[in-house]
Amino acid sequence: MKLYDYFRSSAAYRVRIALNLKGLAPEREFIPLRRNVQRSHDYLSVNPQGLVPVLLTDEGDTLTQSLAIIEWLDETHPTPPLLPGSPSARARVRSLALAVACEIHPLNNLRVLNYLTGTLGVTPAQKDGWYRYWCDVGLEAIETRLARESETGRFCHGDTPTLADICLVPQLANARRLAVDLGAYPTLQRIEAECLALPAFADAAPAKQPDAE
Repeated sequence: MKLYDYFRSSAAYRVRIALNLKGLAPEREFIPLRRNVQRSHDYLSVNPQGLVPVLLTDEGDTLTQSLAIIEWLDETHPTPPLLPGSPSARARVRSLALAVACEIHPLNNLRVLNYLTGTLGVTPAQKDGWYRYWCDVGLEAIETRLARESETGRFCHGDTPTLADICLVPQLANARRLAVDLGAYPTLQRIEAECLALPAFADAAPAKQPDAE
């Protein structure tokens, strides 16, 4: 396998966690997004979206989109499972994961922030305000759910990490980098601490990657 990666991409961070949990160590190629390498002809021939991560499988498939990659990993390497057994539990975990991956992250990824400043001409302070606002809107809802739902355990769902935790931890790392005040989210911080105590999560952190700037 080969992973196209970038240390600061939260989507790539998710896939690194999943690979670590599965005990897999693919070859890696780093795509420095801030240098616009993702828009190069060579990389667009790999992923026309110009995004990371991409996973090339041993069977010759090219997989894109972090959640699709993680579910493929879970189906092809089922131990430990990243989704629970029952349909309702799987739906809960997926909904928590999607609350990050589809509601918070798309509004705050690099190309959106670049459009705000480069095309719409917003100031850096306004851009950061945009980021913090949408991050808070999303995290507040997830905090409320996790704090009140009985299925929450040590982790987002029960006492083993799932796809929901894999999405939550990178989002909290990004929030801290943009100075979002996480004091209002004690449940999220508690779960994050449980995750980061595991080498699979800790070793996937952006600062520990070979391409970290």
